[in-house]
Amino acid sequence: MTAQISFDEWMLFVQETMEEALPDLLPSTVRTPGQLHDAMRYAVLGGGKRIRPMLVFAAGTLFDAPQSAMTLAGAAVEMIHAYSLTHDDLPCMDNDVLRRGKPTVHIQYDEATALLAGDALQAQAFLVLSRQEIEAVRTVEMLRVLSEASGSLGMCGGQAIDLASIGKDLTLEELEQMHSLKTGALLKASVFIGSLCGRYPNQQETVALEAYANAIGLAFQVVDDILDATADSETLGKTAGKDALDNKPTYVSILGLQKSEELAEKLRRDAHNALAGFNEKADLLRSLADLIVQRSN
Repeated sequence: MTAQISFDEWMLFVQETMEEALPDLLPSTVRTPGQLHDAMRYAVLGGGKRIRPMLVFAAGTLFDAPQSAMTLAGAAVEMIHAYSLTHDDLPCMDNDVLRRGKPTVHIQYDEATALLAGDALQAQAFLVLSRQEIEAVRTVEMLRVLSEASGSLGMCGGQAIDLASIGKDLTLEELEQMHSLKTGALLKASVFIGSLCGRYPNQQETVALEAYANAIGLAFQVVDDILDATADSETLGKTAGKDALDNKPTYVSILGLQKSEELAEKLRRDAHNALAGFNEKADLLRSLADLIVQRSN
């Protein structure tokens, strides 16, 4: 299928697949507690580019994974992502009021509901991922990968460092460490979980996928920092300029705009170089690296 359609058509296919699957993989609002389930669905449905599910599908395609396995895995990583955004937007974290062009969950509902919705989405993600109908050892490995990426050694740890860094001068190495956890960990998990939908990568493939995932994970944050400094809120779908307003260290604040743009381009090339040993079946991953660096919002 991927050889017969364009990358844009493939992206639309993945997005439509996720939009069709996600409502059935989330609790119905007719079940008690209805407001909590409504908040969970509000956080996940009807918004977002679905970059992480795309990484799952692209890596899964490289490893000949069945669509059913990729769909469940893509839904799981998207639920973890939505949970993280819901919590990041809370007043005790980044205190934001706009996400994906609409009010954040705690603004639409209330802070307690947003907190619980995030907690429940995290649990739902693992419930969905556990439903895989593939080799049990690969399902368990997916659960391990997602758990590590979501916890103190991944996304939560990165957020903790981020909060502790407000108003401080970080070195470039310290900033990279923070974002490799906060942003990069879930992107990397999406790549590896996608590959596991098909089969275990061998050692050489694992090294290549890790190099690719590290490059796009860092590039994603560099571009986020660039967009936060250059785009408006309507374009971003979230509050623009908030990093500078909150006195947070960013790639732009440390390197400047031009060098940040040069770093993003270098990381795009690094991602392509990491995939040099794969054939054209890795073209989806290559195109996603381009999308991550060249996106406008």
